[in-house]
Parts: sequence; structure tokens; C-alpha cells
Amino acid sequence: MIKWTEYEDVWAKVKRSARTTIRREGAGEYPSEEWKKSILLAEHSPIRKIKFSWKWTGLKSWVSVHFVRHKIGIEHWVSTQRTDRTGIDRDKLPQGALVEHECEADAQALINISRKRLCSQASPETREAWKEVVERIARHDPVLASVCVRECVYRGFCPEMKPCGYTMTREYQNELLRYRRRSGVQDLCETCGKGVVKCNAYGGEYTMNDDYVVVQCKKFKLERDDD
Repeated sequence: MIKWTEYEDVWAKVKRSARTTIRREGAGEYPSEEWKKSILLAEHSPIRKIKFSWKWTGLKSWVSVHFVRHKIGIEHWVSTQRTDRTGIDRDKLPQGALVEHECEADAQALINISRKRLCSQASPETREAWKEVVERIARHDPVLASVCVRECVYRGFCPEMKPCGYTMTREYQNELLRYRRRSGVQDLCETCGKGVVKCNAYGGEYTMNDDYVVVQCKKFKLERDDD
């Protein structure tokens, strides 16, 4: 569905702007993945220097309308349905008529849109279209893609009036830990010797394997195990 994407690595510029705010000159060394993840999680203003562009082709018109509702930090260019341009009576076009939809968005907008359009309450077609965007972001910048998460992961709980139940699953706990994790460096668990992430939010230690899947360990016990 995505025809093309564009991305330029501007992380040195992001760091330079961040250093300006603390009265330091220049960009210094190229930022580490931990620094990138930290400033993305903090959502400080320099991340708005990061831009990602893409073009959906064959997107349903009503799905396109869902995305056009997002207007801060993102620009939209959607193919016209004007009768005098297409030769087709637009009054007779269904909501499912296909359009071309091009976007350019900064990192803050990508984070904000992900919160709503990756949620299970979003329509499946809209969710799939946005998942493809995040997958394409991951090819260019995996750290940026790692903060493009659904609302419940972003906020640590589900704020919806009719929750889907995802927050009660082990998969949710794993995704939450991956999102909050700032670095690939882990301590070693005193009990099993495996890599462990210490999380103050839960008051325990969470052992993760190489695929970032939580493994039961010292001080760690889920209240509910859906496996």
C-alpha cells in the first residue's frame, strides 16, 4: 500500500539543538541509541527536526479521512476527486473509492498518531495502514519506530471507556517493557545470570531474553498469565 518513503538522518542536528538549550556549542559526538531513545521518550522539542515522508497508494477514501484529521506536525496531499479533474461524477463515488495520500510528519506527530491509530479501538483498515508506516520507519530508524506505540503502552494503562483487554495480557507487559527500555545494555540477574531490566514502576526485576520477551525471574511475577 505504501509506494515510497523518504528519511534523512538528522540526529546530529537534533543533538546540536538539544545542546543549544543547555548552553553548549556544536553537536558533539553522534548520539548513542540510549540518548536517542531518551530524548524521544522525553519528547523534547529537538525531535521535531526529524522528518519522515511516505505515500500511500490505493488507500480507501474513508481511511484517508481518518488520517487527515491529524494536523499538528504533519502535512497531507491527497489526490483530488473533483469531477472536472477526473471525469467521474464525485457524487457517485463510494467512501471506499481509492486515493493517493502523501504525508510528511515530524517525530512528535508520528508518536501522537501512533497512540490513536495503533489502538485496537481504531478501525482495522486504518490500523493496518498505520502499522505499515511504522514498519517502514523501522527500516530507516528502529529507535524512532520503538516509540511509535498504542495509547495504553504510551500511558501505561488503557484510558478507553471500553477497554479491549490487551493490558491484562503478558504480551502487553512485554511490549511495555520494550517501550520503556532505553538501552540494549542490561545488568545480570543475581539468581539466573540472565540479562535483567530493573523497573522502578513495578518494584522488581524483569529478565528478558534476546527477543526482549520477559522470562520469570527474581522478584518478578505477573498477576495474570495468559500463556
